[in-house]
Order: sequence, then structure tokens, then C-alpha cells
Amino acid sequence: MNISAIEVRNVKKKYEQIIDNIEELIKINQLKQGERLPSIRAMAEKYKCNKSTVIRAYQELEFNHKIYSIPKGGFYLVEKHLINDKKFEKIDFSEVLPDPKLLPYKEFNHCINRAVELYKDSLFTYGNMQGLESLRKVLVYHFSEHQVFTSKDHIFITSGAQQALNILTKMRFPNHKSAILVEQPTYGLMQEMVEQNGINLIGIDRNDQGINLDELEIIFKKQDIKFFYTIPRFHNPLGTSYSEKEKKVITRLAEKYDVYIVEDDYLVDIDSNKKVLPAHYYDISQRTVYIKSFSKAFMPGIRIGAAVLPETLREVFSKHKRCDDLNTSVLAQGALEIFINSGMYKNHIRKTQLAYRKKMDCLKECVERFNSAGIEMMIPKTGFFAWIKLPNDIRMNRLIKQLEEKDVYVSPANHYFISHHRNNHAFRLCISNLTNEQIKAGIRIIFEEIEKCRG
Repeated sequence: MNISAIEVRNVKKKYEQIIDNIEELIKINQLKQGERLPSIRAMAEKYKCNKSTVIRAYQELEFNHKIYSIPKGGFYLVEKHLINDKKFEKIDFSEVLPDPKLLPYKEFNHCINRAVELYKDSLFTYGNMQGLESLRKVLVYHFSEHQVFTSKDHIFITSGAQQALNILTKMRFPNHKSAILVEQPTYGLMQEMVEQNGINLIGIDRNDQGINLDELEIIFKKQDIKFFYTIPRFHNPLGTSYSEKEKKVITRLAEKYDVYIVEDDYLVDIDSNKKVLPAHYYDISQRTVYIKSFSKAFMPGIRIGAAVLPETLREVFSKHKRCDDLNTSVLAQGALEIFINSGMYKNHIRKTQLAYRKKMDCLKECVERFNSAGIEMMIPKTGFFAWIKLPNDIRMNRLIKQLEEKDVYVSPANHYFISHHRNNHAFRLCISNLTNEQIKAGIRIIFEEIEKCRG
């Protein structure tokens, strides 16, 4: 049945009227924080409209973070947390945290309460060292959506991705090799773990063009490489990603020279491009350990990570995991399982994908406006990080000091390099926990101070 133009205009007016009325009730405090909104059926009867009109109004309010939905549980008014209303005294581009306005506090609290009911008996005993079987079953499907195909027996739930990396660093591998290869620059804490465990750390340069694959082959062939730690997607700190060709070659070289790959895919959820595949997908020789974090894009405090292990590593990894903590928090695992199963996780990820893409768009626009000096920057389409490379005539220490005097903080490049690869003419920006207003103000100050350092 065709809808006339007049009817379309009336529908639009009706859904806008519903939004205006709800916002007015919020304003005069007749709708309380955390309170459930009337059902879609009730609202349709009240406004004498179709349910689809009410749904459209609720979706618009949800998109603007004024309400949130719980599958099969209705719509609720978002609670105002003090953290959201706080006026920041500084602009911190060094802090790596998800935007607190995006964190699903209320929804996850619902999942925790439900997990207590479902797993109350397990809370008084030690859980399965490998992780809740029910969560691992859920993750089999969850991983397959990112083109990582595995079984529950090859998934290990860890206390954050950090624990998985630490275990892999310490444990013996079937190739009986000992050195670890890392990109330069790379995730600083990974380098610290390797060095603290007394393991030989080798670097290979990475930039906006990726890595030199010929050099990689030489290192694989001549060095005693146990595994290559790599962040193919939204690299920390560069923000860049490997091409599909590079990932294919890396996995092929790993097979040829008996080297394992540890793939840290910590921001996979932020990527809305389904054509981007993990290195694990191209690995036909079972040499890739795939690591996923549920902290960066979701909720840091739950400290849940997951590792997909090839058969050859399962037994040794199990022994180390048992010595580390016996088992990861059953309550956190149960709540995460419910959160994923209910559809809340997908709903949350859709919001975060849009939010971080908009933040990165804002950063790019600001750089184009203020970067009159032509400073080289790596800015991805989305993600958490961007990388600024400075000319050699700018003294980094002076710039950092001047920025801190303006209450602007960045992460100097030397945090991400091993000693003999040090680079003092670059720094990382993290935009995940900043508003667009803070990004605009911070970038303006950064480029003003860069110009002063040149004078």
C-alpha cells in the first residue's frame, strides 16, 4: 500500500512530537534517571500512531544517548553520571580509555545481576581454568563473525589480553626458539614484559607503508624467532593497518621458517569494514595465536580477554594459565556471555563504531585546518590512535614541556621503541576519551607550540 506525501509529513510530525514530549518530561524531572519508558504499544495508543513511529522516536533518542534499550526489557532513561558532566581541566591525548559516555553501565549491570542468579553455585568454587564453557561456545560464533574460525576447545579466557601476552612471552614453543620479534614502534607494555622476562627482543621498522617484507624474511631466516608479535589492525601507536597482501605474506613466511605469529586484534570491534580479515584467516599451518580484548572498545574494568590457540600450544599454555590465576573471574565471564547473547554487545558496538569514526573525522579536520607547517601525520579512518612525526629541528623535550604548561598531554615516541630503535621526533595521540571540543582545542594548541619550537 502506497503512503501519500501528506501521510509521510504527518508521521514525521508525530515521531518528532513524541521526542519533544519525552525531552520535556526529562527536563521537568517527571521522568527519573534510570526509569523505564512506557512500552511501544502504550505509546502508540497514547499518540494514536503506528508502533513503527514510536520505534523511530525511541531509536532517535537512543542514538543521542538519552535513552538505552535492553533486548526484551524495554527502553530506559540514561542515568547522568558525574563523569559525564565533569569539566576537564586538561586535554590528555596520552590516556588510553574508551569514552565513558559510551560505556553501557546500566545494561551490563543487568547482565551482572543475571549472572549472579545463573552462576551463583560457581561463585563459591574455582572455575574452569580455560574459561566458562558456555562463554567459549558463544565466542566460537562471535569470533566467526570476524572470520576467525575455531572451536571452544581452542579458546582460552584470560584476565585481560595482557595475561595472554605475558603467558605467551614466558612459555616454550614447539619450534624451540627463544627471541621475540616486535614491530618498531609497538605496544609499550608488551616490550616491557619481554624485557622483564629476560628474553631477547628484536625489532623491525614499521611505518605508514607497513613493514619491509624482505627484511622480515631475512630476520625469520637468520634469527632465533619464537614468535612475531604484531598488531595488524589499528596499530598501537601508529593507528595504521596492514594490507591483505602483507598479512598473506607474513603468514606464508611464518610457515616457511617455523615462526609463530601472535596477532593482537585489540580493536577489531571498532572496524565496521567486513572486508578486512585478520592474519589468522590466512594461516593454513596453525601458527597464529589470535588475541581479542574486551577492554578497549567495551569496558576496561571487567578485565576479560580471549586467546585462540593452535593445538600445538594448548597444553603448555594451560599449565601456565593454571599457575597464573587458576581461573578468570566467573562473574565477569557470565555477565559477558549474557551481554553478547542478548544482542546488547552488537548494539553497543554499532554505537562505538560510529562514535570513534566521528572523533577521527574531527581530528582529521582539525589537522587540515591548523597544520600550516606540513607536519607529517598518520590518521586512520577510525580507531583510537594517530601518529605525529616532527622535523629534526624541533626539540621534543621542549615541545612536551610547553604542551604540559598548557595542560595538554601526549605520548612521546620513545615509549614505543626498544633502546637501539629510539625515535625522539614523534608522538602518539589517543582521541578515544576526548570530546570533539577537546580534540579541536588540543590540536590547535599542539600546532601553535610546534610553531613556537621552530622559532
